[in-house]
Amino acid sequence: MEKIAVIVAGGKGSRMKSEVPKQFMLLRKKPVLYYSIKAFIDAFEDIKIILVLPEEHIGKGQEIIDGFFDNTKFRICPGGRTRFHSVQMGLSLIEDEESVIFVHDGARCLVTSKLIEKCYIAAVEAGTAIPALPCNDSIRILTEDGNTVLDRTRLRFIQTPQAFHSKIILPAYKIDYKESFADEASVVEAFGIKINLIEGECNNFKITTLSDFNLAEILLPE
Repeated sequence: MEKIAVIVAGGKGSRMKSEVPKQFMLLRKKPVLYYSIKAFIDAFEDIKIILVLPEEHIGKGQEIIDGFFDNTKFRICPGGRTRFHSVQMGLSLIEDEESVIFVHDGARCLVTSKLIEKCYIAAVEAGTAIPALPCNDSIRILTEDGNTVLDRTRLRFIQTPQAFHSKIILPAYKIDYKESFADEASVVEAFGIKINLIEGECNNFKITTLSDFNLAEILLPE
């Protein structure tokens, strides 16, 4: 089955307090985005990749492709107003061939090929595959009267890549946008499809702050 990765890296990185968006910051002399891309190519040699980037930084994305990869595997498009619209832009480049489509945060640069392969297998079997981790901390939710504890055994932290059969995600992204859409799984769920959770990876965190960046530099395999 065809394999297509839509890697969304349209953020401005304002919380990093850097003039350079976080996906282009150098991590061990290579851009953060390089590692996210490489994990997919290492997982599947025949994968096709769509990069969704800030319009003003599409040139930087092309430089990464030209410098490190076979550019015949890639297409680039600008991001949209929200994550939903950015993913929608990427999906619009996909023809209607039967495939498994991954959507991944470009700033999750520690994703492994093993997790990508697990997502693919699960998506082929169940139509969807969403990596998730159990919650190990005590969690409380704010209420009108103060706050109350939640049962953490029923909570999961959601990661990417989120993988879907093309016959599910492509029509799902034709529905109207809602502010409640937090990720691709929430869109597909609103379309009426049951979400299949699989085990994620502890190190597959999204770089958001400088502390995250420093930790990724330590954890990045040699």
